[in-house]
Amino acid sequence: MITAQDLMTKDPLRVRPDTEIAEAIHLLLEKKINGIPVVDDEDNLVGIICQSDLVAMQKKIPLPSMFTILDSIVPLSSTAKLDREIKKIAAIRVEDAMTPEPLSVEIDTPLEELAQIMVDKKYHTLPVAQNGKLVGVVGKADVLKTLVSDQGSD
Repeated sequence: MITAQDLMTKDPLRVRPDTEIAEAIHLLLEKKINGIPVVDDEDNLVGIICQSDLVAMQKKIPLPSMFTILDSIVPLSSTAKLDREIKKIAAIRVEDAMTPEPLSVEIDTPLEELAQIMVDKKYHTLPVAQNGKLVGVVGKADVLKTLVSDQGSD
């Protein structure tokens, strides 16, 4: 049975939460990858920064609907969501744009489960963690390579 350990890139590229956004963008483009795990000083997985997180910085801010009552402006929706959107759009550091506490898989996660997660969640990059520590990443290309090797063995 093929598992994450068989497919993963060991000791993958990683960034820290205080890494500047420009550096993360440069790494994604230079290495031609979709996502980079974000780790703390002890190598604990704390987030992931993906191309989609960075593309989201270019979108317009959705303004909440408001109404006025007794000369006060009252929002009809949560301002917390607006605050998160503004923080992400104005991000300077990875921690402001990353997806915190990302879904990760264990080294013994079977190929079929990896593929299912990628399809269902629309993930291109899955961090592989052991005891909370980053040990690798599995990308869609890693899963696709199994199809080529399966074809070659027939």
